[in-house]
Amino acid sequence: MITRKIVTAGALMGATALALTGCVATADDITSGGSSSGGTESKGSLTIPAIAGWDEGIASSELWKAVLEEQGYSVTIEYADAAAVYAGLAAGDYDFFTDTWLPVTHESYFDKLGDDLDVLGTWNEDAQNHLAVNADAPIDSIAELADHAAEFGNTIVGTDPGAGLTTTTSNVVIPTYGLEGMEYSTSSSAAMLSELDAAMSAGDNIVVTLWEPHWAYDQYDLKNLEDPENAYGDAETMQITARTGFREDQPEVAGWLENFTMDLDHLQSLEAAMFASGEQTDDYGPVVAEWINENRDYVDGLTS
Repeated sequence: MITRKIVTAGALMGATALALTGCVATADDITSGGSSSGGTESKGSLTIPAIAGWDEGIASSELWKAVLEEQGYSVTIEYADAAAVYAGLAAGDYDFFTDTWLPVTHESYFDKLGDDLDVLGTWNEDAQNHLAVNADAPIDSIAELADHAAEFGNTIVGTDPGAGLTTTTSNVVIPTYGLEGMEYSTSSSAAMLSELDAAMSAGDNIVVTLWEPHWAYDQYDLKNLEDPENAYGDAETMQITARTGFREDQPEVAGWLENFTMDLDHLQSLEAAMFASGEQTDDYGPVVAEWINENRDYVDGLTS
């Protein structure tokens, strides 16, 4: 959607001044207000939703915001919960969402709204939920955890109570592996990461619910416990979902997104750069710009 601009008196005076100094004022000069981009209009305005706490989605959204702005688009990221994201896509209020997990996590939204959603492509096939422990922990499998519960403080440290990972852990993983005797502590992703950091710094054993991709794997020496009963299910794919009609309205962007891929190394290093410090910010631009400069070959390939 290209924002229609109003010609103001100031813009007209600017055009007159250009003419008086021997310059020809074009229509683009007037409508852009003589911008520093040389009067070039934005290619279009795009709105991308993201879900707070879904670090891979925030990172991929911020990356595409920076990439698209380099290419001449105007991009806004808006935060919403998952239900609002998919409702907004279906209504055409959002353009595309980078953090669709299929075939399980977000399947219910496609059951309800699939006729008004368009999956552009899969960009990562390694999305997976886990129980993770410090790499030097005395066990390698969830099947061993019950017998070694005391070595982990008899506690599994979880994330948000309403997360799908929390529900699966409570309803499937714990009963499957006989972990009912352990305390399952849930509060928030931030609280889980704080406990993880403290345990890793102290050299203590800890078991947390975690998912890949996540920057914690880049920041700490962790290992995922084997899941012989496949209680967490198979790996999911991360896909880009757009509003219907997006391909026709923005064919250039849609083509780039269809070809987008990002492996765990690139994604988790970007997440680590953005989130590992623990500092709260509403402007990831400088951090993302620095990461782009360090990964310029990869980033340039996204629009080639």
